[in-house]
Amino acid sequence: MWQDPGTWIALGVSALFLVAAFVIHRVFVKILKNGSEPPQDHE
Repeated sequence: MWQDPGTWIALGVSALFLVAAFVIHRVFVKILKNGSEPPQDHE
């Protein structure tokens, strides 16, 4: 099982989704704690 490239691809994709979900969750928490105001970095 561990020699199959498909197994490593599936594990890599799963890990990538977990990291992405964690980052998005942190961003949403940060935005909500700031009072739901969109960041104005462009001005």
